[in-house]
Amino acid sequence: MSNNLCDIAVLGMAVMGKNLALNIADNDYKVAIYNRTTSKAIAAAEENPEQNLSLFVTLEELVANLKRPRKLLLMVKAGAAVDKLIESLLPLLDEGDIIMDGGNSHFQDTQRRFEELQQHGIQYLGVGVSGGEEGARRGPAIMPGGSKAAYDAVADIFEAISAKVNDNEACEAYMGSGGAGHYVKMVHNGIEYADMEIIAEIYSLLKANGYSNLEIADVFENWDKGDLSSYLSEITVDILREKDLENPEDDLLDDIESQVGADYRAVGADNESEFLLDHILDISEQKGTGKWTNQEGLELHVDLSILYSGLNARYMSAEKTLRVKASEILPAGVDAENALGKQNIDIEELGNAFLLARLIAYAQGFALYKSASKAYGWDLDYKSIAATFRGGCIIRSKLLVPIMEAYDKNPDLDNLLLADNFEAEISQGITALRKLVSTASLAGVAIPAFSSALAYYDSLRAARSQANMISAQRDYFGAHTYRRTDRDGVYHHEWNDETAE
Repeated sequence: MSNNLCDIAVLGMAVMGKNLALNIADNDYKVAIYNRTTSKAIAAAEENPEQNLSLFVTLEELVANLKRPRKLLLMVKAGAAVDKLIESLLPLLDEGDIIMDGGNSHFQDTQRRFEELQQHGIQYLGVGVSGGEEGARRGPAIMPGGSKAAYDAVADIFEAISAKVNDNEACEAYMGSGGAGHYVKMVHNGIEYADMEIIAEIYSLLKANGYSNLEIADVFENWDKGDLSSYLSEITVDILREKDLENPEDDLLDDIESQVGADYRAVGADNESEFLLDHILDISEQKGTGKWTNQEGLELHVDLSILYSGLNARYMSAEKTLRVKASEILPAGVDAENALGKQNIDIEELGNAFLLARLIAYAQGFALYKSASKAYGWDLDYKSIAATFRGGCIIRSKLLVPIMEAYDKNPDLDNLLLADNFEAEISQGITALRKLVSTASLAGVAIPAFSSALAYYDSLRAARSQANMISAQRDYFGAHTYRRTDRDGVYHHEWNDETAE
């Protein structure tokens, strides 16, 4: 009878769940599928009759038809839905069974569930999955964390379905106990926000300096042939070249107008353009993981300024109505005619600045990993994390190879920018980065990610910072004390004869 039982269950047949189920089935595993709204599971089964999928309409039937230890992958909306499904499953499971959450859950929720389910004898994994719809179907990057025994029991499945690089190296690895897997995925998304913003800023600056969409596409295509090769650069080329072939649906237009008002929707747009990008409203949204990453930076006292700039730019983009009003009131303070022009942009230097900014984004993300590993007792393997990111995921790039090499040489590296194998990139990039920030500033073009990258770089290399002034101010108005450069101890100074208000 066991031969007829399924190897694993996937619960939740939205885009990611359905495609992961199909990916697992492609690799010769028998997959049980379930969805609370049964019609979605029926549709998935009927659309893929040749696949090794078995549909079940109740949780009782699903659990009864799984091999032991039962393996259940939850692909439902993060938050209360996960807890509710776990609560429904618990009475049906036995000690040693495995529940896996493949959604974008907050790592603290995963840590809590891991600890709670241990008390019931149930093994739990929080599984970070990156790559979107295509990655889920053809091979994502997979970042499991939680029970090591559970990981060992499902490692063959994760290895089979993950993205592959080089000589069939799987882009998956066990990250650590508790919420480590979802933490790694969360920070991945924070880096993703920064990388996307960097690319958007290059696009914006080149547009402001007279480059056409096709010319910008050529720039990214040439970069993508070298050290700047990445998934995000690759899709940027496609986006820039895509023609506008369809008119938006009326109900979508109504929704946009309700958000920003019809009068402001098309301000600044090129309504005569033949390219789709020029007709896309300049408001970008976010689902929360980027915010969680930056909240962790605040919690663990890690400078994530370039990652935060990616998030903050999305917040500012949502202020479309305000931005349009401000554009009519606030002076630029520049002579736009003299500040803009193709002669102000050196494409090779821009590429060098791009590479350094991307490296700084990774450096900040991995600095957060280092602090989190210590704070939460995870012993994260930074080389393994970089290796997992090489394929399937959104931030995959050629830069991850030297990052792996840096951590292979020194697993306890204080900061990626201090690795000796980045000396050339930093030397070439820093002057270019300074010129870029200056050019954009003089042209009145906002490039917060690049500006944050430069500020982080200069702050990192400042042997003596301005913080002595802040310490003095705090002591002046609040008697918060300070430390001295010439002797040990903590001091307070009576700065004047009057108590500060």
